[in-house]
Amino acid sequence: MITRTTTARVRYGEVDQMGFMYYGNYALFFEMGRADMIREAGYTYAQMEKDGVVMPVIKMQCKYLRPALYDELITIETRLETFQPDSTFITFVHRLFNEKGDLIHKGEVTLTFFDPKTQKRVPMPQVLIDFLSPYFSPPAQ
Repeated sequence: MITRTTTARVRYGEVDQMGFMYYGNYALFFEMGRADMIREAGYTYAQMEKDGVVMPVIKMQCKYLRPALYDELITIETRLETFQPDSTFITFVHRLFNEKGDLIHKGEVTLTFFDPKTQKRVPMPQVLIDFLSPYFSPPAQ
């Protein structure tokens, strides 16, 4: 398993009249967490696209526990619990925490690796396989 955290502040344009983050913006926070994890691998979304691979979301589940509030600093925990290097899919688990450390939101996002030219699914890029494999290898005896 691999877990990474990043933070983001809830901006004024992301909230509704009550000062609660608009429900659709949670997906943007998930994306920030995923992008940071992939960037840590030394591979950005921009480079992946140059290499001919995009990652469209094919499934997203959310559980809203408490609202994220205007100007709160949110910690985005992104976790990859399973790793199948031969799969064309990848699922990230996200948990969002407010400044008090309270869990306020849970989500799970499944994406597929996709070639926009051929309109077909493709294998996970080797750069990601190389980065993720050590986190899922059995411990040395």
